[in-house]
Amino acid sequence: MRIPNKLTVGDEIRIIAPSRSAAIITVEGAEQTKKKLGELGFTVSYGRHIFECDLQNSTSIEHRVADIHDAFHDENVKAVLTVIGGFNCNEVLPYLDYDMIANNPKIFCGFSDITASATAITKKCGFITYSGPHFSSFRMEQAQDYQLIYFQQCLMNNTPYTIKASSVWSDDAWYLDQHNRHFEAASWKVYSDGKASGQLYGGNLCTLNLLQGTPYMPDLSNSILFVEDDELVNPEIFARDFTSSVMANNTAGVALYEKMGFEIEGTKRHSLYVDGEYMDEYYMSKLL
Repeated sequence: MRIPNKLTVGDEIRIIAPSRSAAIITVEGAEQTKKKLGELGFTVSYGRHIFECDLQNSTSIEHRVADIHDAFHDENVKAVLTVIGGFNCNEVLPYLDYDMIANNPKIFCGFSDITASATAITKKCGFITYSGPHFSSFRMEQAQDYQLIYFQQCLMNNTPYTIKASSVWSDDAWYLDQHNRHFEAASWKVYSDGKASGQLYGGNLCTLNLLQGTPYMPDLSNSILFVEDDELVNPEIFARDFTSSVMANNTAGVALYEKMGFEIEGTKRHSLYVDGEYMDEYYMSKLL
């Protein structure tokens, strides 16, 4: 798997909105965020259509695709940050020029709904994409240090580093009120001791599941999966989405579920089409 060139001071970062429009953070808010990236030594440019906004708080597929293509085609652009997440990033996937993108690998970073485009680009173009801060994330004032440290370590350095747990976490609407925030203590929680290595895949769980059975879904066999979701998903739905099925050829995944007390309840034949082959799925569950 190819790794795009890391950022250096003075590089240009292009901001695009493949999901929700930048209008949601306002032009003024975008300029404030732009200044923060400028303080890190970067030049920031905007896609042509990021402030357009329709009834779905997005813009046309044509214009979102155009901004993605412009960003990857422009030799001056060294990294692409998404404005924010949303609900419709998967709409652009059939219209992307994956050959052009593959020939112009560069850092692509975002999270939430951006899981769809980031995963598709990694699968179709053969280079790493990043589940990390949106452009809008840099406007956050409190708890920004933790984000900045790992943004710089991951995207500006080529040396290995260890990820440590943040001391706090929050799920508050910081973008509405920067000062009256609610934080709780945080630490790693280990449910099954051991060591593992593999290709890292993941992102927003319900968005990742939208790619099941499409040409944009990677083979997760022998990989390490990380997942996140938002306040629209309750624990029951998250558990259903996470444990509903496992690819039958994913022996490591099946073994892990069995170790945690799950059992195979059924097989869905030829339900997935991955890398030119039809794959079976196991339905696995655990009685509580």
